Amino acid sequence: MAKFRADLLYPELSYQVVGILFDVYNQLGYGFAEKTYQKAIAAALKSSKLKYREQVYAPVSYKGEIVASNYFDFLIDNKLVLEIKKGDRFAKSHIDQLFQYLVNQKLKLGILAYFAPHRIHFKRIVNVN
Repeated sequence: MAKFRADLLYPELSYQVVGILFDVYNQLGYGFAEKTYQKAIAAALKSSKLKYREQVYAPVSYKGEIVASNYFDFLIDNKLVLEIKKGDRFAKSHIDQLFQYLVNQKLKLGILAYFAPHRIHFKRIVNVN
């Protein structure tokens, strides 16, 4: 059995999701549209038997009125938000966006993954509120 750091949120789930990301990247490589990677990740999640929802509606409300409609890529095991991007640099706007999804949905952990020209890279985003 693998050992995980005790201070990580959902280490086994994170490990599985990151493994899926690497598998998809290793199979497809770089150059496809985000939608293609999303479909491949969905297929991998399905075959892994992880519970997931795709394109999850995340409304933003102000004083009881919905003022914006957002959708994030995946909610996995009702715990982890996975947001995928194509590019080679983490943008602050994407980190902020994922953090707001976590806050609005009252979730603790997100993974932001970038499909880049020579590798896949990811960041874990934690909501400590």
